[in-house]
Amino acid sequence: MFPVPTWRLALIAASLSVVVVVVAPANAAAALSLLVGANLVLGVVAVGDFFATLKPSRLEVRRMLPPTATQGREAPLVWRLTNPTRAGVRVTFSDELPPSLRAADRRATVTVAGSATVEVRTTIEPVRRGHIHLGFIGLRLRGPLGLVGRQGRVELPGELRVYPPFRSRAEAELKINRARSLQLGLRTAKGLGAGTEFESLREYGVNDDFRRIDWRATARMGKPIVRTYRTERNQNVVVLLDNGRVMAGKVAGVPRVEHAMDAAMMLAAVSTGVGDRCGLVTFDTRVRSVVAASRRTDQVMRLTEAMYALQPALAESDYVGAFATTVARFRRRALLVVLTDLVEQAVMEALIPAMPLITRTHMVLVGGVQDPEVLAWSRQKPLELEDAYRKTAALAALAERERTARRLRALGAQVVDAPVGRLSGRLADAYLGLKARGAL
Repeated sequence: MFPVPTWRLALIAASLSVVVVVVAPANAAAALSLLVGANLVLGVVAVGDFFATLKPSRLEVRRMLPPTATQGREAPLVWRLTNPTRAGVRVTFSDELPPSLRAADRRATVTVAGSATVEVRTTIEPVRRGHIHLGFIGLRLRGPLGLVGRQGRVELPGELRVYPPFRSRAEAELKINRARSLQLGLRTAKGLGAGTEFESLREYGVNDDFRRIDWRATARMGKPIVRTYRTERNQNVVVLLDNGRVMAGKVAGVPRVEHAMDAAMMLAAVSTGVGDRCGLVTFDTRVRSVVAASRRTDQVMRLTEAMYALQPALAESDYVGAFATTVARFRRRALLVVLTDLVEQAVMEALIPAMPLITRTHMVLVGGVQDPEVLAWSRQKPLELEDAYRKTAALAALAERERTARRLRALGAQVVDAPVGRLSGRLADAYLGLKARGAL
């Protein structure tokens, strides 16, 4: 903490100099002595003002933020300053907030009366999700005379969690309501096969499987009794979110991984809304998080908690490790929704070799988002040579994605390659369609 001269001190010093020049005697030595004496007196007064100034460390400062915020949405920020002394103080503070928070104000000047508290309010609008670390606030306190002040920094460590926005929330609600109103067999659909959920006991028939005989019931009833089963009414949906290199690129100004996050939240909302369970696996070079399948009402928030701080690894994803973990953690047959990008080389080298690990026991749906610029270039009429080159490259890229999709479908996976803003809805429609047909 060190003294900081104010504009008032500079103004008084300049005024004294002018006065001395005007009224000073003709003798230069006498004028100089008068000027030095006046400034010396002013300096003594300024030193006294400095020592009378409250130390920044004695001012109680708090920064109050909500524990979480949503990317792109306003959230309140409050600074609370408490003066524990009897004398009032003029305070200028500056919060060293990260630029990504886009605070409406970072700096303010207020007067805090003795034994009083003042609150200063503003808003933030985060432009980046994840962990945001908060640090110091700079303080400048003026003396009673306003000639000098004390300046220092107060450390206010903290952390703000910024969640990705759930842009498809309203669409999810519409799909849930529509599915319920149409009664698409969402809770009672019979699946394929003999079923795994116990339903009842009945007398043995000639067409019954011998292995279904309940021997205890048979002994009790004195005649052969079999167990009957049905397919479990509630299925599992597990989202596998690729957080590797291919998901770092931006589409419509947004990283691919964030489009995938919205799709994951959509699937969680819709599946739990119709009575199914939803889980999550996030991975890149290793598995980052696993959320157990559940139909809890807060499952969307649980998935969000597991995703919000992810930053794409600039390396190829380990699909073998991720799929092995998925099979071990989710043994019950499920719809596995793999969110990635349909880059031919990455899919051929990493995803396709790992597919047999999951297609044996699970149904697989692969989802990716298309680049609108590539689509636009593929449809434009070339006017110049550069336009022709760009269109050729765009058509080649689209053909590559289509080849990749065909290869995945040949392995038994369904594929949704959707335009920007449509991935979440189309994946939800694909899931509801499978469920309505009893294919899960």
